[in-house]
Amino acid sequence: MTDGVIVVDKPPGMTSHDVVDEIRRRFKTKRVGHAGTLDPDATGVLVLALGKATKLLPYAAASDKSYAAEARFGVTTSTQDASGEVSERKDASSLTSDDIARALEAFRGDLEQVPPMVSAVRVGGERLYEKARRGEEVEREARKVYVTRFDIIDFTGGEEAEASFEITCSAGTYVRTLIHDLGVAVGTGAHMTSLRRTRASGFSDADSVPLAAVERTSLRPALEIVRALARLDASDEIATLVADGRSLGAPQEPDLHEGQPVAIVRDSDVLAIYERRGHELRAKRVIPR
Repeated sequence: MTDGVIVVDKPPGMTSHDVVDEIRRRFKTKRVGHAGTLDPDATGVLVLALGKATKLLPYAAASDKSYAAEARFGVTTSTQDASGEVSERKDASSLTSDDIARALEAFRGDLEQVPPMVSAVRVGGERLYEKARRGEEVEREARKVYVTRFDIIDFTGGEEAEASFEITCSAGTYVRTLIHDLGVAVGTGAHMTSLRRTRASGFSDADSVPLAAVERTSLRPALEIVRALARLDASDEIATLVADGRSLGAPQEPDLHEGQPVAIVRDSDVLAIYERRGHELRAKRVIPR
């Protein structure tokens, strides 16, 4: 069985599932999954797990992600990105980079975000994009997200002004919705014109391999699927306790916060995922041996 991690630089025009299918064919294994969807038009870091590493995908997928995005102001679209139909135009020629920078102050930290209709979020047992294809629009509940960084990097003024941004945010944050909402805030409307994921699950652009160049040597050890997590190297005694799912004393680390997952590792193998609860680490998932 093939076990490990592959970090793909996803090309445009493919869904994340298309990439998974391609890796399944090349490595002749069905056990392949990814650690966070990228839209078909988006590019960049797509982390794939093969074999036993797939058991730990939920923990890899939960990590923060970083993006480079470009936006056009003065044009709003039905999908909040360049793939949709233009729904409104406004003259953005008076907009400045300082206007955007001031508005961005309200888009950092804890936010409530309503997911777009063209998204994979399920409502009533069905993906929103399936409803959108039928021309339906339904009420969506706002979800809590966290934005660590949302900075303007470049700006070109005009009737349709353009800007580029660097963003770091929690898993499940829609960058195109951030840009759409920013457009509303500055009064011109906006949509996302391009998106590249630059970091996810502890991997960066520099770690990624173009899909066409992926081969056996691209496979990383399965342990790397949890590289973004805190780690505890298990002694013989701890390994025995972990095998039974017993609680452990929490390490004396000030940055290990309540509920934070910790990978329990022994000889380059992940034994379990624990979480900090008060003064203990409690088993969240024990990996069968």
